[in-house]
Amino acid sequence: LHMGKTMKEDLTVVAKYIIKLYPPEFNVFSIYAELYHNYFASQAKKNAESHLEDKDIYLLLSWVHNFYPKDMRKDHALAMELDKVKLGSLLPSSLSKELENKYLDSEEVTVKNSLSRCLDKEIQRWKEDKEPEKLNGHFQSELLGIFVIQSIYSSQKRAEDISKAVGEELSRRLLKELPAFLRSYRDAFEDFKEKSKKHTYYKPILIANINNCWNFR
Repeated sequence: LHMGKTMKEDLTVVAKYIIKLYPPEFNVFSIYAELYHNYFASQAKKNAESHLEDKDIYLLLSWVHNFYPKDMRKDHALAMELDKVKLGSLLPSSLSKELENKYLDSEEVTVKNSLSRCLDKEIQRWKEDKEPEKLNGHFQSELLGIFVIQSIYSSQKRAEDISKAVGEELSRRLLKELPAFLRSYRDAFEDFKEKSKKHTYYKPILIANINNCWNFR
């Protein structure tokens, strides 16, 4: 963040004032821009090659795909001059791809585990002597019907915020996880239907789960 802010502010000064003090053939702005970019890229590469936590990988990919090429280099005070300079990406494509795969693997596992924990909690609630919650006057499970969908949607949205390609790849992976979760949900529900007919709130729990199906569709 400090490097990005410094580079943006300094290049703005170069574009507005310093460039006027030199003949055009000196390409003053290009020289400054390339020096700043090369240093920034070297630091990004150094970070990418070190051990990174998941949140750090996400932040670094956000810089590579969004903050640097869009927010910084498309700034109205810099865009015209930067368009003349071929700076390239902050990271080599191979290293960027490696980070993307790490992020996708981690996010896929996170969502999968989150859905599994959610189902375990729901099954535990079926066993309790409590009436299911009502949403808009209808029995429904907020935990399943809302949490699962939001988990998948928010994960997809975060990936799309990195880049369209990363978002599409994560969506493809999660489209495999959702049916697997729904099969586990169905099996657990069928087991409850068979073994818990004497449950105090047997019928309301059935209704709540049937109403969940509409949300999942």
